[in-house]
Amino acid sequence: GKLVEEIWEFLCEDQLWGPVFVYNYPVETSPLVRQHRTERGVTEKWDLYLRGFELATGYSELVDPVIQRERFEDQARLAAGGDEEAMVLDEDFLQAMEQGMPPTAGTGMGLDRLLMAFTGLGIRETVLFPLVKPEK
Repeated sequence: GKLVEEIWEFLCEDQLWGPVFVYNYPVETSPLVRQHRTERGVTEKWDLYLRGFELATGYSELVDPVIQRERFEDQARLAAGGDEEAMVLDEDFLQAMEQGMPPTAGTGMGLDRLLMAFTGLGIRETVLFPLVKPEK
């Protein structure tokens, strides 16, 4: 999954001036996302690309605590191997899931991404948090 992401980012992402919807991401790249109902090995997730960056993302949440635990354990192994982006095993989250979660989905699009789309500025020029703004 990690290799697919790296190849995607290197070869494809900045070529999508779109708007373009990308979907059917490999399960390994999205640990919190539900596996596709009819297509094996991919998720129910989409990203909207514009001007070479991800403007928005949407997906169906994984609500099965058994599968979520397996994915967190996979992520923990990746973290132990040095993957700084791997997720940690979140027992509180898993316990909450075990109480039952209805089917859930959502979409996320940040103000910084909208500003990038409208102005052509980079993420560092649009982010609202001073710790990540470039020094002058």
